[in-house]
Amino acid sequence: MPSRIAGRWAAGLTAFLLIGSADVLAEKRAEPCAKCHGKDGISVKEGVPSLAGQPKVFLENYLVLTREGLRGSDEMRTLLRGMRDPDIVALANHYSRLAPRSLPGLLDKALYERGRRIAVTHHCGTCHVKDFSGQQQMPRLAGQREDFLAEAMLAYRQNRRPGGDTVMAASLHGIPESDLKALAHYLSRLK
Repeated sequence: MPSRIAGRWAAGLTAFLLIGSADVLAEKRAEPCAKCHGKDGISVKEGVPSLAGQPKVFLENYLVLTREGLRGSDEMRTLLRGMRDPDIVALANHYSRLAPRSLPGLLDKALYERGRRIAVTHHCGTCHVKDFSGQQQMPRLAGQREDFLAEAMLAYRQNRRPGGDTVMAASLHGIPESDLKALAHYLSRLK
C-alpha cells in the first residue's frame, strides 16, 4: 500500500513540475510580447490591446491567424513566424490566466451612458456576453484600452481589418464614428 501512495505522490509531483515548467516556458516565450502588451498583459502603449484575461480560444485563433499573415502587425507576424502550435497554446494559456483590469482614466458619465445604450441597442452582449468578458473566440471587451477599441471598431465598420470577422463588420455597419467612440469609452471603463 505505501508504494501505491508513493507512486501517486511521485506522479502528482511530476505533473506539478511539468505544469510549472510549462508556465515558465510560456512566460519566457511571452517576454517579447511584454514590450507592447505589458509584462502583466495590461498594455500601456497607445493602440495596443491588453491580453490579460482574454479567452484562450480567441488568443489561439488570433495568434495562428497572425502567424499565417492574416492578422496582426508586421512586428507580431515577425515574432510569431515559425512558432509551433504548442507554443501558441502555451502563450494563449499564459495570457488567458492573467487578471484583466481597466486602465485608470477619467469617466465621462454622459459618454459612458451613451455607450451603454448603444451596447444594449446593438446587442453587443449577445456574442461578447452580458459582462463583456468574452467567450471562446469572442474577445473580452471589458476594460480593454479605449483607443484600441475605438480604432478596431472603426476598422471593422470600414471593412479594413485584415482577417476580420464579417459579422462584426455587418454589426457595426452604419454606426457613426461618434457612437463607436462612446461605445469604446463605455467598454473600456467596465471591470
